[in-house]
This record gives sequence, structure tokens and C-alpha cells, in this order.
Amino acid sequence: MEFNPFSLAGKTILVTGASSGIGQTTAIVCSQMGATVVITGRDEERLQATFDQLAAAQEEHVKLLADLTIPDEVDRLVASLPPLDGAVLCAGNSTTLPLQFGSREKFNEMFDVNFFAPVELLRLMYKKKVLQKGASVVLIASIGGTHSFMPGNGVYGASKAALNSVMKYAAREYASRKVRVNSICPGMVDTPLIHRGTITEDQLAEDAKRYPLGRYGRPEDIANGAVYLLSDASSWLTGHDLVIDGGFSV
Repeated sequence: MEFNPFSLAGKTILVTGASSGIGQTTAIVCSQMGATVVITGRDEERLQATFDQLAAAQEEHVKLLADLTIPDEVDRLVASLPPLDGAVLCAGNSTTLPLQFGSREKFNEMFDVNFFAPVELLRLMYKKKVLQKGASVVLIASIGGTHSFMPGNGVYGASKAALNSVMKYAAREYASRKVRVNSICPGMVDTPLIHRGTITEDQLAEDAKRYPLGRYGRPEDIANGAVYLLSDASSWLTGHDLVIDGGFSV
């Protein structure tokens, strides 16, 4: 067999938020790289659509319906998981909201999805030893709140900055079991999340021109980064926030 340090063959990988966008593409790409994939999301129909696109023998893959903002469902999900070699925690939400309108309620809503849900899942997977020795966890953060501070992004950016901070603490604490924890900080990625009408299509097209490489990211750009962090090619990398933003932050 040809040597490929980026292969995920023989690994079992959990992908959250696999119903659409970055999570869906990441699950598909991981399966194409040889992984057995466990996917989870809130929408059963869309989760099935992802499942149907997974490569290799589908009887090896698993789909588990769960809302990660509901503690009982997180507990049930963790109890249903097989031993994992890796996880990509993609589930998240975004908003464009000036800070003057960023009420406590708005912050709570954003942190519940973007921070508390993935952190609690990560905590339980480690505590209950679902993550095997040598496992790799990838958190999907953002350049918002870590490398870029655009008006209207404060509520969203704060949640992702907090997630990125916890990643570094987890990397230090989990290293005793050789569990690696890293994050990806994408720039704007062209997913259904940005086409909800909050920003017009003309505004999006104009904004994309500010990226040195001339376009927004594609889900596969982020998925490929996740494959690297999950694979043995990055076995000496932990506590790192990998910026994938088409040069925007420079």
C-alpha cells in the first residue's frame, strides 16, 4: 500500500453538525479518506442525506440524532458512541448584531450553541474515556474574535474566542492521555448559514473581494484542514489554532 500519512483508514471519527455546511462536507471527506464516521445533528432528514453520501460500506458508519444544547441528549449521545480516534465539533450558529443590541439573552443563545454545547460534549467524551489514547479533537472556531474584529460580529466572535481558549486548556490537560486538541479558525465560508438574508447577496459578493485569494472559503477547504489535524501527519501538534481564511487576517 502506498504510504499516506493523511489517511484516516482504521480510525473512527465523530462529526457534529453533520446535517449541512462544514460538518456535512467534513463527514463526507473523512469517509473518503478511509474513516468510519459517526455523524450527528438535529435534523433527521438532512442527517440522512449526509449519511447517504458517505463513502465505503455504509453499514460501518453510524448516524445519531441529537440536539447538543439539551443536556439529556448530550448524555444519551455520549453513551451511544463507540470508542473514538477523533472528533470534529462543527455544530454552531452565527449572527450579525451590533453590541448595543447584544442583550444577555442574545449572548446566552449564541454561547449555548457555539460554546457550552461543544465544550460539554468534549468534557464528557474525555471523562468517560470515549476518546481513545492518541485521539485527535478538532474544534471549529473562527477568525472572528481571535484574529478579526469586524463591527456586528461581537456576540458571535466572543463565543468562538471562548471556544478557542478552552481548546488550549484542553490540549494541556488532555495531553497526559495523548489526546490532542486543536481548532480551525476559518474566515467566511460559503455555506447556507451566510445566505439567510441577514446580509444581502450583493454585500456578500463585495465582501469576498477583500480576501487576498479573491473568494470566500468552501466547506472542503475546512474539511481538508480537519483531515490533517485528525491524521497521523499532525501527531506532534496540539493546542494550535489553524487559520484557514484565504489570507484575510494578514
